[in-house]
Amino acid sequence: MNKLVEKKRPFIEPQYAFISIGRQCELVGLTRSSYSSQAVGESEENLQLMRLLDEQYTRTPFYGIKCMTAWLQTQGYEVNHKRVARLLRTIGIEVIYPKPRLSQPGANQQKYPYLLGGLTIDRVNQVWGSDITYIRLAHGFLYLVAILDWFSRYVLAWSVSITLDTSFCLETLEAALAMAQPEIFNSDQGVQFTSAEFTHRLESAGIRISWDGRGRALDSIFVERFWRSVKYEEVYVKDYQTVPEAVSSLKQYFAFYNQQHLHQALDYQTPAAVNWGKEAANYAIR
Repeated sequence: MNKLVEKKRPFIEPQYAFISIGRQCELVGLTRSSYSSQAVGESEENLQLMRLLDEQYTRTPFYGIKCMTAWLQTQGYEVNHKRVARLLRTIGIEVIYPKPRLSQPGANQQKYPYLLGGLTIDRVNQVWGSDITYIRLAHGFLYLVAILDWFSRYVLAWSVSITLDTSFCLETLEAALAMAQPEIFNSDQGVQFTSAEFTHRLESAGIRISWDGRGRALDSIFVERFWRSVKYEEVYVKDYQTVPEAVSSLKQYFAFYNQQHLHQALDYQTPAAVNWGKEAANYAIR
């Protein structure tokens, strides 16, 4: 490994919320891919196990650590519960009962209630939801965050990062707020969404904050369904080799998802048609 790269890596601070990882790399003259090799830090075998766990979870989200361990063993891998638990935490997999989270709650002392219980979601920009998922690469992985309108299923903004720093979620939020503003913003209690920076930005815009309760199976059902669409329709069929390839392909997929993907729950309309109106959506496609 290039000695200059090794000297520059310690200057990158993944948890520094005000400057993204990419921008920090630019400032110190380090390519993001060079930093990525350190940030991922997993052996080829662990990367393969993570790919398998991600696919199996998408098929059977009710499998817990013990079931996942047993399943890997049936595939010929000698793994124990501790190793599987760590890998599940790394890629943010959650079973549908009390489960490992993608991250621990933030240090923010303010707590926010769950506002969606019994709520009828019947209009655009009433509720936005956000979540983070694992995106595999040939020799590593990324984290993908997306913000969706729960009524239209429209993807307002998305971004990827090689680490779970708060800044890439804040940047995504800013991109979404540049287009519209929700009445309620719902998320899990991961450190990215519970950080003071993130909650203050929402509060400053007059947006009500809703946090999923611990162990709720269906709090983010729209987001979970969306991730399954992303995985089955895009990620699993592409096998990205590099970060730029993943970003380019995901960009094309989200354009397709918003503007051309018909949804039964939307009376076979596209998210763009519901979110912006048919005329505006057709104009966007042209």
